[in-house]
Amino acid sequence: MATSHPRGLYLLFATEMAERFSYYGMRALFVLYLVAAFYDSSTASQIYGSYTGLVYLTPLIGGYIADRYWGNNKSIIAGGLIMAVGQFLLFASACVVKQAIFEEGGAVDPSVDNSMARFLLVAGLAALIIGNGFFKPNISTMVGDLYEHGDNRKDSAFTIFYMGINLGAFIAPFICGTLGEGSWDNLSPFKWGFLCAGIAMIISVLTFTLLKNKFLTTPEGLAIGLPPAQSALRKEKDHEAELEKNAAHAPERKNSPVRLWGCLVGCIALFFTFAFWGSGDAPVSATDYISAAINSIAIALPVFIITDRGLTTSEKKRIGVIYIIAVFVIFFWSAFEQAGSSLTLFAQNSVERNVGDMEFKVTWFQSVNPIVVVCFGPVMVSLWSFLSKRGWEPASPVKQAIGLALLSLGYVVIAYATDGVEPGVKVSMMWLIALYFLHTIGELCLSPIGLSMVNQLSPARFASLLMGVWFMSNAASNILMGKLATLLPEAGRAAKSFLGYEVATLTDFFTLFAVMAGIASVLLFALCPVLKKMMK
Repeated sequence: MATSHPRGLYLLFATEMAERFSYYGMRALFVLYLVAAFYDSSTASQIYGSYTGLVYLTPLIGGYIADRYWGNNKSIIAGGLIMAVGQFLLFASACVVKQAIFEEGGAVDPSVDNSMARFLLVAGLAALIIGNGFFKPNISTMVGDLYEHGDNRKDSAFTIFYMGINLGAFIAPFICGTLGEGSWDNLSPFKWGFLCAGIAMIISVLTFTLLKNKFLTTPEGLAIGLPPAQSALRKEKDHEAELEKNAAHAPERKNSPVRLWGCLVGCIALFFTFAFWGSGDAPVSATDYISAAINSIAIALPVFIITDRGLTTSEKKRIGVIYIIAVFVIFFWSAFEQAGSSLTLFAQNSVERNVGDMEFKVTWFQSVNPIVVVCFGPVMVSLWSFLSKRGWEPASPVKQAIGLALLSLGYVVIAYATDGVEPGVKVSMMWLIALYFLHTIGELCLSPIGLSMVNQLSPARFASLLMGVWFMSNAASNILMGKLATLLPEAGRAAKSFLGYEVATLTDFFTLFAVMAGIASVLLFALCPVLKKMMK
């Protein structure tokens, strides 16, 4: 078996790197732009959470269309172009926005009419959400299609691919953020950051379009990413599935319309339950509806897939592994993604950031994660290869359980650092950097390995849709992340509780995540023998 990776992997690496540059470049400016021109900080944060949740929801639709009609290539190109339009709409919004006047407390003066800029902003966000749905699941699926079934290089390939994501994430804030850095009395620079993000998206699409036919093939030379009717690889996989079905003596069974309608009715019932249950007399907001939609689909869609009567018993077992791991992934990302909310506030208020005469900016902490991924991604690839050659490489669920354990350890470190610290006293920033380092190594054990696992275990006809289900767990985790972030203790505010656990201090807050991730890690380790059998 070959030891080097196919050149198509590096094409997908470059395509994803440019797309992630576009995404993270826009994200670095997004909340700043909202607060500067439209909303207060609380509303801006809610909009940001809803946006990121929807970004992980739409891959379900894009994956389904790719699996049934377009194929990966066409979906990636269409998605990339739609996202480019979205970035240029944000550029247009920043071009026409009128100067906002800020009152005491950061409220936008209602006399400032930014309705056109707001309309262009919403249109741009909608385009980014839709375009991402076509782009994200399909490019991840194509990484695995470059390799033969059972090729042990897949985990390493997804780790290399993951480095491309983080290389783009590392570079983007320095370029788009610098170009687009605005102030309260000068909004004009924002447009240049959005424009730069749009140009990066065009570069991503052009790179993929011009080189895909040359490099994106299987080891046997079959083209990947084609529509189902034209794909020789798809037909080959379907043939293998048919042989497996015949070997298992599974009769051909058609799905009943009752299955589809039952899942739709169930999804709608769950939506209204999540939207209105527990709201009391409080009005239901747009963000509540988005949360309800994400949570209801996250339950209904997996049920719809697993009840497909054409699935064999072994296929159902492998899909079951994806579902089980996805549940644990929700706990991982809901704690990991605190980096963008509670951990940022912690860095601002409770971390000593002066290094000599220089102040370490709060936003610079966000660079720790991609730097560690880029630097240690090759180390993890070498580690898995070293263990594989000696027959010691752990199974994918074991790697992911290790990732959860490292996540827990990161919160143990920061809980220890804040234990007994008096109010107003700041801790060394090295404690926070240590947390980010441990979390990122845990991410390298979990996230790229999860992408590889989904690709290996998914039946061919559900490959992109199940990748969408995998990203669906990220959407659900963003909803949970936002709810948990509200527990962060603040001066002058009463302590809150979560499932009977009172969060009165920073140590209590960080201990909650340490315990949550630790329990999830132990449970996943315990399930690993069963999951390994189901994967065969």
